[in-house]
Amino acid sequence: MTTELPEPIVQAVKYTVNCLPEDGFDSHVFALTVEYRGTGRWGVFRNPHCCLGADGEWSWGHDWPGEEPSTDAEWAAYHASQEAWLNSHRFDEATALKLAKEQAPLVTVNGFTVADALRMAARREVS
Repeated sequence: MTTELPEPIVQAVKYTVNCLPEDGFDSHVFALTVEYRGTGRWGVFRNPHCCLGADGEWSWGHDWPGEEPSTDAEWAAYHASQEAWLNSHRFDEATALKLAKEQAPLVTVNGFTVADALRMAARREVS
């Protein structure tokens, strides 16, 4: 008996959004990513852990105030809070890309702006 294997599914799940050229020396540290998170929802990330919210603020993740939940009611509140956080940090693909494009020119690394990084790259090319 021969079992027929299914056709593999191929899906693009990540975009890089950057104002610096992809082969630039500092490009990787100024890059944002738009990453698929399932069920049609995408997140905008700065480094692997910092996530953009609908309010335009960057977040390190869901923050539960206080002690770890211990009762059923506390766990329910925790999960509701986590779901609310996810809903405010996940977007459809077009919105996530739009937000990433808006944020890319604003990236600052160790006090250096995108404009600073582009000037430094231009100086390196001249030297």
